Amino acid sequence: MATSSKAKKKTVRLASGRKRARQDVKLNAANTALRSKFRTVIKNVQKAVLTGDKAKAAELFQTAQTVIDSVADKGIFHKNKAARHKSRLSAKIKALAAAA
Repeated sequence: MATSSKAKKKTVRLASGRKRARQDVKLNAANTALRSKFRTVIKNVQKAVLTGDKAKAAELFQTAQTVIDSVADKGIFHKNKAARHKSRLSAKIKALAAAA
């Protein structure tokens, strides 16, 4: 039995279950948006590092840190994953400064 994204959803009978299903749709959309924002800020910093613009990379990293921390605080990612991303981005920026 292959699981497909088009698989027919089973309707929930209990009112509390229906409410839970409605809430899950909203939560899923919110989490997806935050996850997307997380990826975007990381890509922006990485692009700035690749172009060699240290000032821009450092500025983008400051904004990225707040987004990464907020996503971790909300429990979408583990705090260690957030720390790992921040550490790696910081290391790339420091390497850029050392190379200059």
